[in-house]
Amino acid sequence: MNVENRGDKTPKEQENLIKEIERLKKEKKAVVLAHYYQRPEIQDVADHIGDSLALARYASTLKDVDIIVLCGVHFMGETAKILCPDKKVLIPDMEAGCSLADSCDAEEFKNFIEKYPGHTVISYVNTSVGVKALTDVLVTSGNAVRIVETFPKDQKIIFGPDRNLGNYINSITGRNMVLWDGACHVHEQFSTEKLIELKKEHPGAKVLVHPECKKSLRLLADKIGSTAALLDYARNDDAKEFIVVTESGILHELKKQCPDKSFIAAPPEEAGCACNECSYMKLNTLEKLYRCLRDETPEITVDDKVAEAARRPIEKMLELS
Repeated sequence: MNVENRGDKTPKEQENLIKEIERLKKEKKAVVLAHYYQRPEIQDVADHIGDSLALARYASTLKDVDIIVLCGVHFMGETAKILCPDKKVLIPDMEAGCSLADSCDAEEFKNFIEKYPGHTVISYVNTSVGVKALTDVLVTSGNAVRIVETFPKDQKIIFGPDRNLGNYINSITGRNMVLWDGACHVHEQFSTEKLIELKKEHPGAKVLVHPECKKSLRLLADKIGSTAALLDYARNDDAKEFIVVTESGILHELKKQCPDKSFIAAPPEEAGCACNECSYMKLNTLEKLYRCLRDETPEITVDDKVAEAARRPIEKMLELS
């Protein structure tokens, strides 16, 4: 069967791709993990979908599996490899990086840490393995406040790399963490003015905002939280309409879990854009997933010494979560 990437697929071609992916998963004892920001068809073919914390937790429990295909971005594949060193970890497109992780170079972060002796280093999981290796404990947007609160109030803390998430944690906990000046390009691009207009057009809608967004957006939120937390809120709240201020891939799962509710993607600053997508997340396609399983490449590898240093803060995060 010819399943090379030839552009848009007909329903029959897509159906054949999915059948081949399912066949290869069984044949190779492979499991496909996907983030909520992936394309809908990737989410639908995955064995498990979730946010960064859920994917990390799930990967750490896998037993009778030889191959993990991480449909997300590169740092997620690294995390899976660190937690599952005996398994082959693949990613459909090695170019699927992360603007937030790229905003924090490991050597520069090391120099930054050295300026603040006596500080505990807490890093967002959206970082390279090199930054993780310099970190005392990792957090996700879903557990960050809880983990920070496990430290004494007078504990000096460095937080990186997301300044918006760091500012949010400071505002909730009353801390004064030293923040690395990084940000996610997707969450930075949301327009406060356009969100205000959307609220006027949909006065009954609840606003769901990811904590990687700027403060001006968070102030307009009915709920601030990770993708998993936003899903949970939408599922349990009585409102029938929601404005979603995070990467638009989450709308697929929101609509699946809440078919009787309406979800509106908040727009970015750029004129003409109706929703805000992560170009890195969308690099993964069904065709690339098929070829990845077929050829068992691209494969994620992590230096053993760096992996050992990075495993400690990951396991600490899972313990505290």
